[in-house]
Amino acid sequence: MAPSIAQLSEEISTSKVAAHSSSFNLFPQSRLPFSPSLFADPTSEYRGTPLWSWNTKLDLDQLLRQIDHLEEMGLGGFHMHSRVGLDTEYMGEEFMHMVKKCVERAKEKGMLAWLYDEDRWPSGAAGGLVTKDEDKFRSRHMLITPWKYGDPNRPDQAEENHSCSAVASRSELGFLAARYSIILDKDEFLVESRRLEDSEEDCEGVWYAYVETNPPSEWFNGSYYVDTLSAPAMQRFVDLTYEPYKKAVGGEFGKTVPAIFTDEPQFALKNQLKLAHGKRDIFLPWTLDLPDTYQDAYGSDLLDFLPEVVWDTRGPSKTRYNYHDHVCTRFVTSFIDLLGNWCNGNGIALTGHMMKEASLRSQTSSLGEAMRCYRNMHLPGIDLLCDRREFTTAKQAQSVSRQYGRCGVLSEIYGVTNWTFTFEGHKGCGDWQAALGINVRAHHLAWVTMAGEAKRDYPAAIGYQSPWYKEYPLIENHFARVNTALTRGTPVVRVAVIHPVESFWLSFGPNETSVDQDERDRQFSDLTDWLCYGLADFDFISESLLPEQNPLAQNGKLHVGVQQYDVVIVPNLRTIRSTTLQILENFAEVSGRVIVAGSDPSLVDVEPSLQPKSLSATRVPFTKLDILRELETVRDLKIVLDTGMEADKLLYQMRADGEEGYLFICNTDRVQPRKCRVDIRGAWSATLLDTFS
Repeated sequence: MAPSIAQLSEEISTSKVAAHSSSFNLFPQSRLPFSPSLFADPTSEYRGTPLWSWNTKLDLDQLLRQIDHLEEMGLGGFHMHSRVGLDTEYMGEEFMHMVKKCVERAKEKGMLAWLYDEDRWPSGAAGGLVTKDEDKFRSRHMLITPWKYGDPNRPDQAEENHSCSAVASRSELGFLAARYSIILDKDEFLVESRRLEDSEEDCEGVWYAYVETNPPSEWFNGSYYVDTLSAPAMQRFVDLTYEPYKKAVGGEFGKTVPAIFTDEPQFALKNQLKLAHGKRDIFLPWTLDLPDTYQDAYGSDLLDFLPEVVWDTRGPSKTRYNYHDHVCTRFVTSFIDLLGNWCNGNGIALTGHMMKEASLRSQTSSLGEAMRCYRNMHLPGIDLLCDRREFTTAKQAQSVSRQYGRCGVLSEIYGVTNWTFTFEGHKGCGDWQAALGINVRAHHLAWVTMAGEAKRDYPAAIGYQSPWYKEYPLIENHFARVNTALTRGTPVVRVAVIHPVESFWLSFGPNETSVDQDERDRQFSDLTDWLCYGLADFDFISESLLPEQNPLAQNGKLHVGVQQYDVVIVPNLRTIRSTTLQILENFAEVSGRVIVAGSDPSLVDVEPSLQPKSLSATRVPFTKLDILRELETVRDLKIVLDTGMEADKLLYQMRADGEEGYLFICNTDRVQPRKCRVDIRGAWSATLLDTFS
């Protein structure tokens, strides 16, 4: 299909703006009447802004010269990104002088200079400065192990070495928190998980629980990663990073400096037993006061029931569910909310991306829940490496952005695509992401130099080192023009899906006994693909965020934040929150359509309940055909190929802008062009906006 946007004219009602709207808007010109001259020559905010890898001894003349190169490539700005090879003191006087001068040059050129909040990644430790002299600020984990400290019979576990991340490894630098007698039945479910008294001797089947810090790492400059579950630790990070940037270039916050990028903040990754009776070091994220805040939240002693997080019980474990929920809350509150609130108060936007957002398993282990992490990000972001297509990742961020009235979604794009990645790849990768709401492309990477250690960084270099750099405006002009249209008005989306991650938490135990983990992940991915390729645009609804999004059922529509939906899909959930169920019941009472795909939830707030079965809903098997058939009446778009078959490789985004609309269609097949007929609900007069001429 031709790279184009259809401009449509018809009366379309826009969503009522709720209290969750953000004042940050990167695209103020998109609120003005459509401008053909802006479309022809878009300004900097609509253009890409690569991660500019500061990976050598910084030289001001070299940096200013490279800003000229970035402008020549059609780019609109740059992220000043400390990277492997930096030979200037991070956040030192000379480093900050370079930042100020680059901001000044960007201002002179009408470009944007974006900040980056860490020495390399993951964000939070300020290159080890936060934790260098403060033990209480260092990242902690709970080690659950069958081998006590100093046990000479403990086998080597080579997979523990993760030098460039916060992944937990056994350090034996902690204290014993508890011991447990673990007994499993013949089906590998817990029979006993009794916490031993201090006076009791070790027994057969004893497991030990130690609270540890990771050992120091050269990746953190000989220091430690930070405790992202601790608000005081994260306040220290703000004091050492955000405040110095404010002092240096705060006068340009919200102007030449629109945002600050936080990169892969994380806690100790949760791992799992492969076999329930197997022996392995298990790591769970922890902080020193976690038992106290857990007790306050749930009225239970977490340490008494901690084995239920690791091993399966015969019935659902509220301890397991509550642990995942509470750790996620601690992380989001201490890290994202704290940074987001600081940015709110200082006139700059928070952007960046999380860790491992794509699958239910990966986000459970690394975040708890991805969508909750975006609630206080002014420009939610994602990271897609190796030209992967992760529709789940994009839709989660897009959904929160839409519901909270954000201006878009950032993507760290093109990473690890190698030297042979063509312009076809740059366009194809960017097109499908544009269709799913990404309107800020942060290219990975533009290198200051290829010398020394820097040459071993992930290729390709998206900058002057590549022979095609002077031809790159072909790509940038295309996406900038797409953005001038797709940042206008409001999205046209009628379908919502209750996000299934909380049901997955209940299955997150040993791979052997938690047989439905893979099936739930497969259904999550399948449903996302079916709806996207089935041209039924949708948003996920996060159960944890829903109560704060002013949900209102009225006149057959469910209002969630600034969005409104005609249909809500309940996708084979095992448990549902009582707050969610009540909202769905209210929605059904005002003639809203609820579709239960697969089985009704058998649990409410992790307690057995028949109430979900009484919900007024259409119940269908969890199949592509049955689900899409039920959505036929709310689809705004139908595309039929010249073969007579409905298209199954196309994505789209539709926007309503007063009496006009904008439609962008992307062919995800980079080999086979598609001749087709496009039918759009309503009566329209169409204009083709060509992004390549």
